[in-house]
Amino acid sequence: MTRIAITGARGFLGWHTRSAFRELGVITESIRVGDEFDLETARLTLSGASRFIHIAGANRGQDGEIRALNERFAQQAAAAIVASENPPPVIVFANSTQVARGNAYGEGKASAAEILSAAAETVGAEFVNVLLPNLFGEHGRPFYNAVTATFSHLIANGEKPTVEIDRELRLLHAQDAADILIGVSPLEAAESLAVEETVTGLLGRLVTISDIYSRGEIPDIASKFDRDLFNTYRSYLFPRQAPIQLARHADARGSFFEIVRAHGGQGQSSFSTTQPGISRGDHFHRRKVERFTVLAGNATISLRRLFTSDVIEFSVSGDTPVAVDMPTMWSHNIINSGSDVLYTSFWANEIFNPDSPDTIAEVVHA
Repeated sequence: MTRIAITGARGFLGWHTRSAFRELGVITESIRVGDEFDLETARLTLSGASRFIHIAGANRGQDGEIRALNERFAQQAAAAIVASENPPPVIVFANSTQVARGNAYGEGKASAAEILSAAAETVGAEFVNVLLPNLFGEHGRPFYNAVTATFSHLIANGEKPTVEIDRELRLLHAQDAADILIGVSPLEAAESLAVEETVTGLLGRLVTISDIYSRGEIPDIASKFDRDLFNTYRSYLFPRQAPIQLARHADARGSFFEIVRAHGGQGQSSFSTTQPGISRGDHFHRRKVERFTVLAGNATISLRRLFTSDVIEFSVSGDTPVAVDMPTMWSHNIINSGSDVLYTSFWANEIFNPDSPDTIAEVVHA
């Protein structure tokens, strides 16, 4: 795959999907739908693409509006497919398991699938209909994308959300959904990787994560689901809670401070020395939790969220030790900004696997 066309690129799942493609070094090009749709632009974007992923959709509004918008977006996408001189051989639709529930959103998504399937058949392309359950993940929009986003936002802002109606949820992390859409995971993964939890249970997990992390400690993230929830929750705290202050104890013998307290799961610590003016990093992680702590010297830690241009910087020193936890899908680096050798500790929640490093090159200052 060398070039991918995608709708909904500016949305929650679109951002996660583009981040997943970034690991593969694949170029993604956005197609606007709705009032911004332009058939000629969309047709040219689709021509020669190896895969087209239709993500754009509507799930809020009046019932008739929800159905109409999902159908309209699909019709626009279908028109571009049929008009394309060299259409993509694979058409992927980010559908929903709600098609079986008979609600307006499900009916709109079901109709959209039929429209896209017909367009794929017209041009001889493979149609991949991906039925996704409730999604959660980093930077979801609260009060819109999912209850996980709403709970995380409220808790991160010091509020105490309550559960009005408890029910069973089937939850899938957005990075897992992205892997299915881009074709590196099978369709069955939408079922096998989804986790069942009640609304009350989900809230309880997030409150526990918040309570532990508020002390600067890493909660139990031994399970994949808890790790994904932790990464989701802390995306609503950053950069407000960074850096994390560490208690430094000093006397005539020297000084002492704790770097990390982890409540469960794997862990790996590393140490580096860095000469003045030299930087380390310029990469991002899709799932890995990583903590930087300067032990001695002075440094600047810089971070940039993928597909944005704003860079956040922290000036840190071993004299007043702090921890900076790298948010997932943010490129980051550390540069020795002092005149002496920089001593830095790095902690990650997993043992490094060279076959699956989850360390993707991406410069911070693009």
